[in-house]
Amino acid sequence: MTFPPTIPPLSTLSPGQALARGVARAFDQLGLASVAEMPLRPRLRADLMALGRKGEIWIVECKSSRADFTSDRKWQGYLEWCDRYFWAVDGAFPTELLPADTGLIVADGYGAEILREAPYAPLAPARRKAVTLDFARVAAQRLQGLRDPGRTGAGLRA
Repeated sequence: MTFPPTIPPLSTLSPGQALARGVARAFDQLGLASVAEMPLRPRLRADLMALGRKGEIWIVECKSSRADFTSDRKWQGYLEWCDRYFWAVDGAFPTELLPADTGLIVADGYGAEILREAPYAPLAPARRKAVTLDFARVAAQRLQGLRDPGRTGAGLRA
């Protein structure tokens, strides 16, 4: 295996993964580091979590269709795990379905644009520390997994 690993072609990604890739690229340009499919403590998994230079934590839920959005019963559970919460959708998504008090990002597999800034609801310091540590551990574990795919883990969550 070469390092860094090869990036899978966009054609192999699900619509939600393609949205997350585009948002991650845009966040990188804004100075935000991101982790896709970030596990959270109460058995939730954020499509994308980003960490800013000052420790701010953003969560993005990617929705590829009206049915994908209307079947989601868990999104409000993410609000207690971030400072800002966004939806990422493609240009054809009916954005009027999305709650007006959340952020809105329009994306594709190559990039994204924030159309509506998410309200800022700062995390409590203890929660921020726990989420930041989880973010760092998951990111480090995934990097090590790329560098040494045959390793035996120490029980960390991916």
